[in-house]
Amino acid sequence: MSEAKPLPTEIQLHSKSRVLEIAFDDGSRFQLPCEYLRVFSPSAEVQGHGPGQEVLQVGKENVNIEKIEPVGNYAVCLHFDDGHNTGIYAWDTLYRLGRDYEQNWANYLRRLEEAGHKRRGDAEEN
Repeated sequence: MSEAKPLPTEIQLHSKSRVLEIAFDDGSRFQLPCEYLRVFSPSAEVQGHGPGQEVLQVGKENVNIEKIEPVGNYAVCLHFDDGHNTGIYAWDTLYRLGRDYEQNWANYLRRLEEAGHKRRGDAEEN
């Protein structure tokens, strides 16, 4: 018997703070910055077509979500204001992104630094 995957019970976009808040039926609640969702888009444009083909996303600090479009009963398509709208965020993808936020974000910042990029706003965050 397979383990039940958490399903969302609430999805709310906070446009001013550029945060997508999502609650799941296991009691988990995540506040995911739009920048984070954009740079970790499950799209082929970001993830590539295989391991090691990921494309580092830069300059997405101020990106916002314009529209959240349901995809069947299993996902949403997020339409970002930079024109990106090809990522299908399945419920388990959103759950993993929320659960693993700290580690994913730290890895992203390290990859940016290694590539010689600096996030706008990092000076205020340190």
